Amino acid sequence: MLKIERTRNGSKHILTLTGRIGSDDVQTLKVSMEQAELPCALDLAQVDLLNLDAVRFLATLEMRGIELRNGRPHVRAWIDVERRRISHLE
Repeated sequence: MLKIERTRNGSKHILTLTGRIGSDDVQTLKVSMEQAELPCALDLAQVDLLNLDAVRFLATLEMRGIELRNGRPHVRAWIDVERRRISHLE
């Protein structure tokens, strides 16, 4: 289950994600980002589990300039792997 908490830091919204991010949560996260209206960053410090769809979504966001903060080492490593895969496909 994914919990999304929104805070504002100057001219940027920070979406703090807690829990697990699965395929069904990707759409919820998209809506939350759209509602933020300002540029946003995602704080991944409390994310403990993701599936492949979620990792690919996060990798794509990062490639588009969305800041991913505080990812745990295993989360960060998996996002990096998927970024490389995605960039090789383009």
